[in-house]
Amino acid sequence: MPARHVVPTEEAAELLRLVRRICADELAPRAAQAEAEEAFPREVFRLLGRTGLLGLPYPEEYGGGGLSYGLYLRVLEEIGAVWASVGVGVSVHALSCYPLFTRGTEEQRRRWLPELLGGDLLGAYCLSEPHAGSDPAAMRTRAVRDGDDWVITGAKAWTTHGGQADFYTVMARTGEARGDISCFLVPGDADGLSADVPERKMGLTGSTTATVRLDGVRVSGDRLVGAEGEGLRIALAALDSGRLGIAAVATGLAQGALDRAVDYARQREAFGARIIDHQGLAFLLADMEAATVSARATLQAAAALRDAGLPFAREASVAKLVATDNAMKVTTDAVQVLGGAGYTKDFPVERYMREAKVMQIFEGTNQIQRMVIGRGLDRDEPAGSITVA
Repeated sequence: MPARHVVPTEEAAELLRLVRRICADELAPRAAQAEAEEAFPREVFRLLGRTGLLGLPYPEEYGGGGLSYGLYLRVLEEIGAVWASVGVGVSVHALSCYPLFTRGTEEQRRRWLPELLGGDLLGAYCLSEPHAGSDPAAMRTRAVRDGDDWVITGAKAWTTHGGQADFYTVMARTGEARGDISCFLVPGDADGLSADVPERKMGLTGSTTATVRLDGVRVSGDRLVGAEGEGLRIALAALDSGRLGIAAVATGLAQGALDRAVDYARQREAFGARIIDHQGLAFLLADMEAATVSARATLQAAAALRDAGLPFAREASVAKLVATDNAMKVTTDAVQVLGGAGYTKDFPVERYMREAKVMQIFEGTNQIQRMVIGRGLDRDEPAGSITVA
């Protein structure tokens, strides 16, 4: 297997060895069947929770792993290389906890975060709506005060873990202005909360995606996260980190496809030689390796900025754009390396190719990423940088 990255410490190396063992022993044997049956692997998330892998980037005092974001993204890569649906689920869970951690009061954090990060609960993030996928400010879901409570009514589309999650981080309009949106932490068993039949998707079929309905869902006032009207700012800040998570899963997916293609090319013979010995195939594999390594470097550069407390929004968009576009190309090329075999379900590369496509779409389409990057350039915002002594 190609070397994936240099690990800076023995502690980090041991963590990645543990993750690889879990991926090999617990995830890999289940992935193909679960994806074929469109079965949500809830027990896998419980396993990852028990081993501490659902709360890695959050402080230990709240029940997290206390890891740097860069190392957390490496863990996501390892999971994504074996089972992208689970990698996306771990990223979405971390995303759903982000508003509470960054904008919740200390009382709210100490009350709910340990339970959310402890492993038994799984989160979902409710932002997009059927008519407002890339324009969250146009959402129609509304929260209205009723005494000390809030009553939420509306629908949230494309919700990962919709109908499966134990809690939902929900953005809802609380005023008439376009951006007057607030953030709420809604328990999964709240009266009036339901989910439609899951979407029938071309990939990530083991990850449940559904429209979540909120029909007069009542939550107590202490479940408002951040200040009233601050929800859009919270949502967009969360997406900066979420985009790095998706970039990591996409990079892992590309690595998994590359590994399969290399293994096949070493064994398959044509014209009296292994196909990896033919220059045409060797060059194709070399381009796949270069794309995967480049995506990883771009991702880790953005993570280093985040870990240093520097602005990283533009770099997160660059990483998401580069990593997901590369994953689409690498998985497509992996199918090409395997030829006719790659187009069958006997090999997983056709599944990798189907899974890669959606990564160019969610957490902000890659067209939106280009808009974010372009606007940053137009404002002449300095890119984040780290000086190496």
